[in-house]
Amino acid sequence: MKKQSEYTIPLLPLRGLLVYPTMVLHLDVGREMSMQALEKAMMEDHLIFLSTQIDTNIDDPIREDLYEVGTLTKIKQMLKLPNGTFRVLVEGLNRGKIEQFHEQDDYFSVTVTSYEDDSHKDIELEALMRTLLEYFEQYIKMTKKVSAETFATVADMDEPGRLADIIASHLPIKIKEKQEILETFDIKERLQKVIAILNNEKEILNLEKKIGQRVKRSMERTQKEYYLREQMKAIQKELGDKEGKSGEIEQLLKRIEETNMPEHVEKAALKEVDRYEKVPTSSAESAVIRNYLEWLITVPWSHATKDDLNIEKAERILNRDHYGLEKVKERVLEYLAVQQLTESLRGPILCLAGPPGVGKTSLARSIAESLGRKFVRVSLGGVRDESEIRGHRRTYVGAMPGRIIQGMKKAGTINPVFLLDEIDKMSNDFRGDPSSAMLEVLDPEQNHHFSDHYIEEPYDLSKVMFIATANDLSAIPGPLRDRMEIITIPGYTELEKTHIAKDHLLPRQIKEHGLTKSQLQVREEAFQMIIRYYTREAGVRSLERQLAAICRKTAKLVVSGKKKRLIITEKNLEGFLGKRKFHYGQADAEDQIGVANGLAYTTVGGDTLQIEVSLSPGKGKLLLTGKLGDVMKESAQTALSYVRSKVKEYGIEEDFHENFDIHIHVPEGAVPKDGPSAGITIASALISALTNKPLRKEVGMTGEITLRGRVLPIGGVKEKSLGAHQAGLTTIILPKENEKDLDDIPESIRDDLKFILASHMDEVIQIALVGGEK
Repeated sequence: MKKQSEYTIPLLPLRGLLVYPTMVLHLDVGREMSMQALEKAMMEDHLIFLSTQIDTNIDDPIREDLYEVGTLTKIKQMLKLPNGTFRVLVEGLNRGKIEQFHEQDDYFSVTVTSYEDDSHKDIELEALMRTLLEYFEQYIKMTKKVSAETFATVADMDEPGRLADIIASHLPIKIKEKQEILETFDIKERLQKVIAILNNEKEILNLEKKIGQRVKRSMERTQKEYYLREQMKAIQKELGDKEGKSGEIEQLLKRIEETNMPEHVEKAALKEVDRYEKVPTSSAESAVIRNYLEWLITVPWSHATKDDLNIEKAERILNRDHYGLEKVKERVLEYLAVQQLTESLRGPILCLAGPPGVGKTSLARSIAESLGRKFVRVSLGGVRDESEIRGHRRTYVGAMPGRIIQGMKKAGTINPVFLLDEIDKMSNDFRGDPSSAMLEVLDPEQNHHFSDHYIEEPYDLSKVMFIATANDLSAIPGPLRDRMEIITIPGYTELEKTHIAKDHLLPRQIKEHGLTKSQLQVREEAFQMIIRYYTREAGVRSLERQLAAICRKTAKLVVSGKKKRLIITEKNLEGFLGKRKFHYGQADAEDQIGVANGLAYTTVGGDTLQIEVSLSPGKGKLLLTGKLGDVMKESAQTALSYVRSKVKEYGIEEDFHENFDIHIHVPEGAVPKDGPSAGITIASALISALTNKPLRKEVGMTGEITLRGRVLPIGGVKEKSLGAHQAGLTTIILPKENEKDLDDIPESIRDDLKFILASHMDEVIQIALVGGEK
């Protein structure tokens, strides 16, 4: 590189552009300082120094913003454009380096040292030039950005420095890299740099070519798949699939996306869609897959209703729909209160246990309304197949999900109030035990991953509020009962039934029969007569049927024009309902020997049970009749053994068991009777018969007996008390340990009955036997 003389000439800063020596280039100049520099150069020797800006965003550059090495150029032509800018034709002469920077009034000038390439060539330079030309030729063949004529022009060049500059100017490299070549004064180093850049560009072009081929292959595959799908549609149409599946597949994919399923469920659904697309419509498997997809999409996975956490409103709804049932209402309000404080709570699993007709199902419906949740009911009565709960596997013909998933689909939300009606009526057979399948449903620790055989994917039931109903808790298996919170609804008192009939049942029946309140009125004493003489139940279902009968007869009289308005009283009640069906107060008119009033708890509520003992000459044979269960038979054996051990205390002949046959009978022999609460009643009847002393007619009793005469506690105190009150008894003997249960008995019943708490059979005899206190 030869050093030439120094020049002091105007400076023209370039933005995003670089001019090599020997290059001829047009420039558009619009900045004021640059135009002043051009005018100054034109007035002198047409020489100007071009230097590229380091940062193209700067409008008014200073020395630090420019590269020191630039190009000394000659202005060949300058033209002023209509918009006030200059178009300049410049020719690069030599490389130059700024030595001094001069700031004039309206432009910059610089003192630069000019450098010219050495024309001397050696073998190494020749080799570098040939390599560079070979690489450039390969580059031109690989890219379409440089024409073949350019290579012909370059190939004739004999100057190595100029060759490097011209080739560098045609390469798509950054200004910074071009500036590095401009700053490389050594020709060999400059050639090597351009060769390295060309080699790098060739590798990039190779990669671009591979990527392009890959994209092309992918596009070809996509086009091929599209073509094959179109063919499949045509084939499906020929086979009878008129519409084809494409529209249906798109709709399924859209619905899956809108369902907001968990990730693992969505993955399974998309896999099934893919299978469905490939299976012909005429195939049986197509219908199976389609049905499965429909279930996956329609079952709620994330949609939940917002709980209405207003305790006052909930209490108002519960009181509006149900009279009494304070314990149940209190439990629901407690649940709401806790949920309001915590803002998240697993759904409780309540079991409403009680006789038919006490309002268990309607209470669950009211709970759903008070919470603002969807309500869904599933009846479990008679279910004996495990698949009814868990569903059938998809391999079976006509397979469907179980009743739980069906109920969730019906609800449409993940947090409904779910009523499992008649859970005690489930049974089992060779097809499995449905009560065992219910364990997973009702276990708060397991039901967030409930597994249905049909759906296969885990389903979250933890946000569901399950409410079960049962008539007989003893029929529910222990593990299942353990998972539920039992709330007993024992039945209604006469006063409660009157309120319910007046405020709920009669208005509903009047509306259903097309009557008005002015056309039919029922007096309160008529309500009492219906309850006492036409119904015998713990609930109010039979009571509603009797009111419906009155409404039907009234409707007939109104339509026929015979009556416009009816008032039902105790005098005209028989004209509507016929003769009395039951006797109110079944207590005997007088004290009887060997007849004891027992108290029983049946599925329809509390009832009285008269136990009769008869002695006849014989050899001590014990005869039990009345369709008694094993427990009552054992109670009779225990009572007899106790009486035999107490013959002296009660003044009974010691050898009575050798001289008499004993017959114990419980009337209504067609009705099965069993339970551990008849011990003291049988013992009292035995002692009365053997001592020939009557038992008090107004006394009822319940309790189990041991061989030593201890009175053991029993269940169903409230129900038995209601039955005793309805039968007209006035004194009730209960086991001492049942004292805690007296609080459950309504106050109106407690006021009418006298309760005696006994811990031993001696205390029972003192009260029940006429003259027993002696």
